[in-house]
Amino acid sequence: MPLHNRTVRQDVRELGALLGDVLEDQTSTADFETVEDLRTSAIDYRGGELGSRQHLHDVLDGLSPEESSVVARAFTTYFELINLAEERERVRAIRQGSQDDDLEDSLEEAAEELADADLDPDEVEAVLDDVLIEPTFTAHPTEARRKTVKSKLRAVANHLETLDERHLTDKEQGHVERDVDAEVTSLWQTPQVRNRRPEPEDEARNVQWYLENTLYDVVAEVYDEFEAALDDEFDDVDVPKLFEFRSWAGSDRDGNPFVTPEVTTNTLERQRRVVLENYRQDLKALSGVLSQDGSRIDVGEAFEASLEEDRERLPKIAEEAEERYPGEPYRQKLKLMRERLQRVGDVRPGGYEDATELHEDLQDVAKSLRRNGADAVDEAHVEPLARRVDTFGFSLASLDLRDHQANHTETISELLGREGLDYAGMDEEERVEVLTDGILQDEPVVDLEDREGLSDTAARVARRFHKLGDWQREFGVEAIDTYAISMTDEPSHVLEVLFLADHADVVELPGHCGLDIVPLLETEYALSGARRIMGTLFENEAYAQALEARDGLQEIMLGYSDSNKENGFLAANWSLYKNQRRLAEICDDFDVTMRLFHGRGGSISRGGGPMNDALLSLPNSTITGQVKFTEQGEAISEKYGNPRIAERNIEQMLNAQVRARHRAIEQPVEDVPEAWYDAMDEMADAAREEYRDLLETDGFVQYFEEATPITVIEDLNMGSRPASRSGERNVEDLRAIPWVFSWTQSRCILPGWYAIATGIESWLEDGGDVETLQEMYEEWPFFQTRLDNAAQALGRTDFEIAQEYADLAHPDLREEFFPRLQDEYEQAVDLLTDITGRDHPIDREWLRESLDRRNPYVDPLNLLQTHLLAQTHRTETEERTLRLTVKGIAAGMKNTG
Repeated sequence: MPLHNRTVRQDVRELGALLGDVLEDQTSTADFETVEDLRTSAIDYRGGELGSRQHLHDVLDGLSPEESSVVARAFTTYFELINLAEERERVRAIRQGSQDDDLEDSLEEAAEELADADLDPDEVEAVLDDVLIEPTFTAHPTEARRKTVKSKLRAVANHLETLDERHLTDKEQGHVERDVDAEVTSLWQTPQVRNRRPEPEDEARNVQWYLENTLYDVVAEVYDEFEAALDDEFDDVDVPKLFEFRSWAGSDRDGNPFVTPEVTTNTLERQRRVVLENYRQDLKALSGVLSQDGSRIDVGEAFEASLEEDRERLPKIAEEAEERYPGEPYRQKLKLMRERLQRVGDVRPGGYEDATELHEDLQDVAKSLRRNGADAVDEAHVEPLARRVDTFGFSLASLDLRDHQANHTETISELLGREGLDYAGMDEEERVEVLTDGILQDEPVVDLEDREGLSDTAARVARRFHKLGDWQREFGVEAIDTYAISMTDEPSHVLEVLFLADHADVVELPGHCGLDIVPLLETEYALSGARRIMGTLFENEAYAQALEARDGLQEIMLGYSDSNKENGFLAANWSLYKNQRRLAEICDDFDVTMRLFHGRGGSISRGGGPMNDALLSLPNSTITGQVKFTEQGEAISEKYGNPRIAERNIEQMLNAQVRARHRAIEQPVEDVPEAWYDAMDEMADAAREEYRDLLETDGFVQYFEEATPITVIEDLNMGSRPASRSGERNVEDLRAIPWVFSWTQSRCILPGWYAIATGIESWLEDGGDVETLQEMYEEWPFFQTRLDNAAQALGRTDFEIAQEYADLAHPDLREEFFPRLQDEYEQAVDLLTDITGRDHPIDREWLRESLDRRNPYVDPLNLLQTHLLAQTHRTETEERTLRLTVKGIAAGMKNTG
């Protein structure tokens, strides 16, 4: 029997036809015919039946502002629906692959690799004990859709699933199709563009939705699948905690003054409330299952003791439980557990102190069930809940704080200035000494509660650290126990945070440090000075005590986005690779365990790409088992919006990290020829020089402003954080997200490939050969993954459309820069296809098919956008339409920044 009733072509065809009907019903036949004319003309041009796009330009030139708005909305809505069709096709592929037992990167594959290595169960457990995967959700503004729109699209997706996976009667199918029609009609009538920026708490709720509605259920299923895969290969392997979810939404202050302590408090409260209510609901459902008659089973001494403790703790509730569930010990226990959850954070006594206590209670229930031969009941009902408690704790997702190092320096300077110390005038060595002494001495040096006379920046930072102590006391240390420091360039930048945390009573050395302090190394100066920064810290008496209190674990964050914007794709990636190895050597020299935190974005240029490939291509010496990485913007929706896709994504992460850790244990340093490192050094140096020369050429910033929709993107209500750090008009000041977003919109995805050809050609001209590059591609995961990622960016680039944007620039600028970009692009395509042995830059057939399907529909939006950008004066309707074209192109490209 086939698993599915439909195909992606059927979904695309029927959704497109439905949208056409809605368009005609909601607007006019003339509007419908205009959209159809644009659609068919774009298809005909792509198919070679039209010699130019002139007809498309003529139609667009003749549109009124209102008609332009209809066109933009029609194509934007089309892509939102087609994205659902492609999501459904991904689910079909996952389900069919699971049925056929041929999914790549599966948990079965990971278990088989461990078995093929002749590991015994103890050795397998040693590998797994090292593994901890920490996806970290950020509030970075790369999600272009409104929450209301996403909700309606999710409803359509659910209806598509029903049509595809269930056998329906004709009447039932008619009802579902009517519901799809209703949702699409409502979607058409819903405003696509936000009329205000989302607030930080909106962003936190958005992240919370995925945690609560998808990952909460999916995680237990992944554990179950992995345990089954291991059972097929080994006897009695205990699987430890492997996942922990974290978030920056509601706590990341870098460049966002709207993230106040009140926002963080509300986020912590809301997340705790949500996860505790989920546990209570699960315990209520479990009570319906565990109806065993106490007179027919022996619950065991441990369970009886646990139940008796709860009776003593909550005597009134215990009486109610005995009256309601006479002779049913499990149900009595579960009612008491629900009450204890209800009292977490309550003034009434008896609540759980932390998630560990709840987990221990669940283990008591599980052991008692197994004692009575109810193993299947435990595996089906208790163990999944225990896994959730182990994963989500009482915080749902632990929050990371983050701020720019300059704000901490300013705060320390003002606070110490009150005490007669000129911190701003000290050199680095003097700063380190003063901070160290201040941390180690018993008496406080400054008063964080006395903020009178401080600047706004210093007052905000001082208040935050004071509140940090309150948060940890109220919600538990594990709820908010990490502080990342943007633009860390010096050891003092890390010690400043330790100093402030110490004065907030979050740190009490030598015994307690309630904070992982995480330097974010993102500039070339910081990365190349990693030994100077980290070595100084590891040798520092105060910091060494803090590290010891954190079990000798040092988290270090690497910034992919700004590194790429500063150095270009090839040079940035090579610098990150080398510096990861350097950091591993430094940590090894000081006997410190390193956890790398990869600050990846959704796009290729910001470290994006398949996560499993990224994990497997890291240097072996850096793979300690623990890994952390950001999940951002539209990538969150794409990966975690659908439960089956979310489960597959989590499985692939686990597959990659388990295999990577095993390989790192077997071979701590990868066997890569020194000549390949030398080749990369030469290619990266030449690429960096070319990239920097482009950015520093007079007129390039103006060309960027005129040949991309950056000015529109800066005004979009996408996120709560400003697009620019200081409002200055230069590439360095611009945040990486709008930088990438702008080039993606114009179909010239420069950040993902520019200068890679120059770098490779430089090495070839200096005696290198293509055969060596082909060998590097075949045998070196780092090189293969970077070339494949660059090839994806090349495959999504379209220089015919990019020409339309270039024509918006001043002719002199266009003639200077556009041919330069095009030459680099064409050279890169030739080189990468030659090295990889492919006819097309993109090797994934499904992605090529998707691009072929999408391109004719993106073209009218791109041309409409350039038409509107070219106008010196736009009506209010045209301004809204221009913003809508940005949303539509993002949906069509399935990428923003």
